[in-house]
Amino acid sequence: MALADDLLRLGDMHARGALTDAEFQRAKARLLEPDRPTSEIPAVAAVNRLRRSRADRWIAGVCGGVAVITGVESWIWRLILAVLALFGGTGVLLYILLWIFVPDED
Repeated sequence: MALADDLLRLGDMHARGALTDAEFQRAKARLLEPDRPTSEIPAVAAVNRLRRSRADRWIAGVCGGVAVITGVESWIWRLILAVLALFGGTGVLLYILLWIFVPDED
């Protein structure tokens, strides 16, 4: 019944003018298409590609690996984690968790 409710809500939004014709068609197609595998969802694919860097590492390569995925320089990630470390050790905790759970590059 949730799909029918979602379609009704979309139709209502389209009728009120909150959605253009193109937006309505895209949203409807997304609802009606079969579930796509999670590997096709860009955010999930990016997380699955995350690896600790061997070339750009100071301690464990976490910031270098995150830099490759995000396209942001690794020194910026190091700075962010250093600033977060000043706020109750959040940066240190995050770095250690990523060090433990993110695999090394092949």
